[in-house]
Amino acid sequence: MASSSTHPSFPPRPYNASLGKLPDRSGGGGGGGFTAASTAQARLERQERERQEREGQQDPVAQLSEEQREEINEAFGLFDLDKDKRVDYHELKVAMKALGFDVPKAELVTMLREHGVPASSPGPPPTTTTQHHPSRLLLPLPAFQHLLARRILARDPRDEILRAFDLFDEGGKGRIDLADLRRVARELGEGLGEEELAAMIDEFDLDGDGAIDREEFVGICLQ
Repeated sequence: MASSSTHPSFPPRPYNASLGKLPDRSGGGGGGGFTAASTAQARLERQERERQEREGQQDPVAQLSEEQREEINEAFGLFDLDKDKRVDYHELKVAMKALGFDVPKAELVTMLREHGVPASSPGPPPTTTTQHHPSRLLLPLPAFQHLLARRILARDPRDEILRAFDLFDEGGKGRIDLADLRRVARELGEGLGEEELAAMIDEFDLDGDGAIDREEFVGICLQ
């Protein structure tokens, strides 16, 4: 093509021209171009890829807060007595209970059978078809993290709040009184005076009984 220092003039495009095809900008001939249908198809494919990427990123552990992940790891580390990053049936039971999940025996056994690995033992490694008794299975840390993350994400926020209430409510009275606040403040190393603690009770004690009951505590946390 011969070069020219001036731009070629294009005829005016009529308003009723077809919008089904964009003009070819590649410099080649033949009147090619992307059709509106192909553009729409590309958009749909991009949306589908983005949806699949979002689903792929739905790792339950990744969806937890940093504090929740630390809580899981701390519970595991506390009851992993031999520090081999695996827990047996009894260690699994108490670790889950520490995180607020009182799981029945049958469910714990299922977890170990589906996600556990054989305990180390002398002799040849077991074959993949070997059926191990749950007492000979250990749950590795990654499996523990995954299972607990799913349970935490599925937990009702109200359950979390009531679990916190039980930490304050010494003796299971169903209410948090001044003595409970005093004890918790002391355990946390908070230097709060009697007047400050009493003011906290007064602020949230809606029925005027001198204590905070479960519903009042839930209301405070859900504000």
